[in-house]
Amino acid sequence: MTVSETVQTAPAGGTRWRDRAVVSAVLVTGLGGALLAHQLVPAVGVLTWAIGLGVLAANTGMLPRSGVGPLALVTKKLLRVGIVLLGFSVSFGSIAALGLPIIAVVAVSLVATLVVTTWVGRRMGLSPARSLLIGTGTAICGASAIAAMEETAEADEEDVTVAIAMVTLFGTILLVLLPLLRGPVGLTDEQFGVWAGASVHEVGQVVAAASPAGAAVVAIAVVVKLTRVVMLAPVVAAVSVVQRMRSSARSSEGGRAPVVPLFVLGFLACVALRSTGLVPQSALGWITQIQVAALGAALFGMGCSVKIASLAKRSGSVMVVSAVGTLFVGGVTLAGILLVSHL
Repeated sequence: MTVSETVQTAPAGGTRWRDRAVVSAVLVTGLGGALLAHQLVPAVGVLTWAIGLGVLAANTGMLPRSGVGPLALVTKKLLRVGIVLLGFSVSFGSIAALGLPIIAVVAVSLVATLVVTTWVGRRMGLSPARSLLIGTGTAICGASAIAAMEETAEADEEDVTVAIAMVTLFGTILLVLLPLLRGPVGLTDEQFGVWAGASVHEVGQVVAAASPAGAAVVAIAVVVKLTRVVMLAPVVAAVSVVQRMRSSARSSEGGRAPVVPLFVLGFLACVALRSTGLVPQSALGWITQIQVAALGAALFGMGCSVKIASLAKRSGSVMVVSAVGTLFVGGVTLAGILLVSHL
């Protein structure tokens, strides 16, 4: 190696390390802000705070220019880690305990909501990616599902931000409405717990919706909600297969993406490991914290690439699609619960 090559290489290596340090500092600061904000306003989840603070930082000139370039790559890696670890949140045994009729209601309503919301989004002029992300967040598990579907949907950070904002808004509306409707509809404690878990978007919102009915109802609602979380894996895999079939001509010219994304297989492996009962409860607590940290940092990073001005485009259509999806998932799950209760 010549002297000139050495001179050129050293600064490049130093620049890479500096960029990594800046990216790490940005993500840690954003995650810390999201955790603090969640402590102050628990009704808003950490992931929602994270992406919101990322958007705020990007649009107020708070981000340092150095190191922001590699942010997207780090964000994608953290996102996959968070989705994989999400699998430790539920076991197959807790799902089986619900019984086949309730599982069927959850599965059918989930697929129907995803299809209907995505279809309405396309009819309202939204892009395929944005329609799919809103449908996924509404049907499955809010921000986590949206993040997991991003790559398969070929969406950008703006699509993700819009979708998360919508499921947060309408999930909050739903958590207020459900307890008010319980009496007029005449639901038992168990039925109400299933309804909250099967229809409300985010896990935190499910807890808030079921809390007025007591701890036992919250427990039912959370298990039902986590059943929807497990269904994230087959849904992402199915959409990936459909996308692969549609783009087979283009894929044949180059390397094909895997039929099932590797992070989805990792998610299922974590569910299976949790189901064995071999993972200590104390370890599960740490894993949950790492999972939230990884997803929170990733979503903050995604928010850093979004410009507020562009979010206002077609906001009316986005609101309509989200409202339709929320009303649909609430109505179809209620109908299914009432139906199976009379069988």
